[in-house]
Amino acid sequence: MDIHEYQAKEMLAGFGVTVPPGALAYSPEQAAYRAREIGGDRWVVKAQVHAGGRGQSGGIKICDNEQEIYEAADGMFGQKLVTHQTGPKGKGIYRVFVETAVTVERELYLGLVLDRSSQRVMIVASAAGGMAVEEIAAEKPDSIVRALVEPAVGLQDFQAREMAFELGLDPALTRSFTRTLQGCHRAFTELDATMVEINPLVITGDNRMLALDARMTFDANALFRHPQVSELRDKSQEDPREARAADRGLSYVGLDGNIGCIVNGAGLAMATMDTIKLAGGAPANFLDIGGGATPERVAKAFRLVMSDTNVQAVLVNVFAGINRCDWVAEGVVQALRDVSVDVPVVVRLAGTNIAEGQKILAKSGLPIIRANTLSEAAERAVGAWKHDRSQGFNPRSAASANTLRVVS
Repeated sequence: MDIHEYQAKEMLAGFGVTVPPGALAYSPEQAAYRAREIGGDRWVVKAQVHAGGRGQSGGIKICDNEQEIYEAADGMFGQKLVTHQTGPKGKGIYRVFVETAVTVERELYLGLVLDRSSQRVMIVASAAGGMAVEEIAAEKPDSIVRALVEPAVGLQDFQAREMAFELGLDPALTRSFTRTLQGCHRAFTELDATMVEINPLVITGDNRMLALDARMTFDANALFRHPQVSELRDKSQEDPREARAADRGLSYVGLDGNIGCIVNGAGLAMATMDTIKLAGGAPANFLDIGGGATPERVAKAFRLVMSDTNVQAVLVNVFAGINRCDWVAEGVVQALRDVSVDVPVVVRLAGTNIAEGQKILAKSGLPIIRANTLSEAAERAVGAWKHDRSQGFNPRSAASANTLRVVS
């Protein structure tokens, strides 16, 4: 789960990281008022979206008076900010952060991520602040400084001092850098984060070290331990399909294809998507319904998949281990009777009680396309979609398409 810049700064400030004074606004009038509250003679208005690259896309404006602040905020609210990280659809701007402008003498990059290969927290720092870490790695790989944190002892001060030395910091700033890095590491570990990034971490004209921008990402599976983090979720920044799925306890990732997938198990879901691609199609989603494929859960999955207007066929691929094929078949039949599905549906079952499951599907009277193997199921799903396309038929736009269809 991602959070906004202002939220990340507030959290990191609680762990000793120094940030510039700032305040949140939900309207242009409030943005101008926030500037008066903060004080000073120059401010920065920042669009709050879950994406980097805001400065290059008009999402950050420097203002010298309240009128400029009003106009900058007014030009942002209700707009879609498109950056290299948002994709062409962009993300809506519904709040802005007004912050005191500071004189920057130097910019640094500082990030903490979970390195799965070493099973350690890795610290990444660079003297090339202001650039995305991918750009730094490509253009200035020699500037990157890395350090792994031993979980048994945690981040040590000498590691922070060594990094400060490698970054070429003034010795007078070593203590500030150590405090900043230690604060980021404590926030990372205590809040179950998967990424903490300060970019840029700046040195001001009066030799202070400030986190000028901050991003944090959290392990969604650990949010139950941190209600103060969970409540910061902003659904307006998420794919509405994924937000809907998360609220219903389903693991869903929206894709750009047109073959909807309903699968149990993440590994099987990945294999299903690959097989659809090999068959000449493109998956519309990753959807793992998990081990409890009850009729209610399957119905939720169908509703979610069918909410994507790009879906032209649905492939159900379930391996019954903890479950049983007859239970899954009952769930599919019940779901198809409860949910209006107007595209071809292919079902492949394997595992415990497969014969009983196949009988339930056959006796249902529903035009379900059955398959015995994953490759066969993918070929039939793609074939059904291609058949409709060749006939010039789009079931999602046809007024009469309100029942299941089958392609012989």
